[in-house]
Amino acid sequence: MNQHEFVSLTRRDFLTSTASGLGALALTSLMNADELLADPAPPASNPLAPRPSHFAPKARACIFIFMEGAPSQIDLFDPKPKLSELDGEKLPDSMLDKVRFAFIQKESAVLMGSRRTFRPHGQCGTEFSDLLPHIGTCADDIALIRSMHTDQFNHHPGQLMMNCGAPRFGLPTMGAWINYGLGSVCQNLPGYVVLSAGRGGSGGTSLWSSGFLPSNYQGVLFRSKGDPVLNLGNPPGFTKEMQHYGLGTINDLNRLRQNIVGDPEIASRIASYELAFRMQMSAPELMDISGESAATLEAYGVNRDDPPIKADRAGGPGQFRAFARNCLLARRLVERGVRFINVFHASWDHHSNLDSELTFNAGMADQPIAALIKDLKQRGLLDSTLVIWGSEFGRTPLGENRKGREANTGRDHHPFAFSTWMAGGGVRPGQVIGETDEIGWNVAKDPVHINDFHATILKLFGLEHTRLTHRFQGRDFRLTDVAGKVVDQLLA
Repeated sequence: MNQHEFVSLTRRDFLTSTASGLGALALTSLMNADELLADPAPPASNPLAPRPSHFAPKARACIFIFMEGAPSQIDLFDPKPKLSELDGEKLPDSMLDKVRFAFIQKESAVLMGSRRTFRPHGQCGTEFSDLLPHIGTCADDIALIRSMHTDQFNHHPGQLMMNCGAPRFGLPTMGAWINYGLGSVCQNLPGYVVLSAGRGGSGGTSLWSSGFLPSNYQGVLFRSKGDPVLNLGNPPGFTKEMQHYGLGTINDLNRLRQNIVGDPEIASRIASYELAFRMQMSAPELMDISGESAATLEAYGVNRDDPPIKADRAGGPGQFRAFARNCLLARRLVERGVRFINVFHASWDHHSNLDSELTFNAGMADQPIAALIKDLKQRGLLDSTLVIWGSEFGRTPLGENRKGREANTGRDHHPFAFSTWMAGGGVRPGQVIGETDEIGWNVAKDPVHINDFHATILKLFGLEHTRLTHRFQGRDFRLTDVAGKVVDQLLA
């Protein structure tokens, strides 16, 4: 409304417009009181300003270690002696009739037992594979879920499902949702950081996207060498003073435009410029691990050399060091207040050469992850930091008999039953949740769907999953889509 229109208002116009406005305010207040509206958006001046949770949180940070490609739960977390007894036998046709596989040929498929040995660990007695001796020493801190299941059997849809709650493009990931709900307490680093090793997964940047949420909630990928973010450093001859005045002018122009159009993406842009300026000091300090003790570097295995392997799935040379460094950086990020950290590694997609390649990957991951849990614990951070090992699905009890291959040396994609584990952050440790049948084909007890898993994670952060919503294209969206129930057994 311009000044002329305001001056020419009649008394009837004024009362009508005011009454409508007051009525709308009253209606909004009543609907908020009854929790009928989505949670209000963060203030535009600082989209990442801390916000209160729905109830007292147990977790304040999350490190989600995502093993892209789907590790074999049968060879790592879920021992199946009966499967080994039945090695080489066929399944009844009735079990395979309506099942879709990525590569298995049903007519000649046979069961394949595991060559791994399992033994109980800790006072809880949870069994882990001989490929995970270090993680086994953390058994009393871990809640192992053996009854996970999903709706997707191919990698990219499965990875979207695990990270976004639904197998569709354009959705926010878990880290984006949590930062949207709670904001960030970290002033000099992003609230959501991504660390990656290996050859890269099929999901790519969609696995840390903000989707339809403002872009400041998306994950920021940190490189393992050089500047953690490209173009973070100033070019030669460009002084701090020049940068200060240039950034101030750009922000002034952005704020003028924001006042005119009210676009939240402009507020995101302003916040990004300001954060990038602060990161020029904080990010290099974060990446410099020279101040860590020799004992810490040794515990994580930062200087380990890769054992020899003939495979392209492993990701190339230097994976042992890269993954160990990422685990150490994850702890340093938590110390500096970062809310959500993704540690990605690809690939665990072992359609063949399972024994040698899984041995390589497990050897890469086992020591640093165990060191991370112990390091967080001794620093008093594990109680408030949720550590998750997860992937998009599991692997089949059947050996993969792809045409053109002489022997079954790997496993195909398996969405019906797989394993995930959690530690810290309010999780009740030292327990196993759920069971699979005697060959690991289906969930036999206490199934946990991915939407249930997400609802539980949000509960640990003090967020009610049905209330953490964002209206987009006329619908209230949420991480758990239209499903999800909290797995109370996981809660301490």
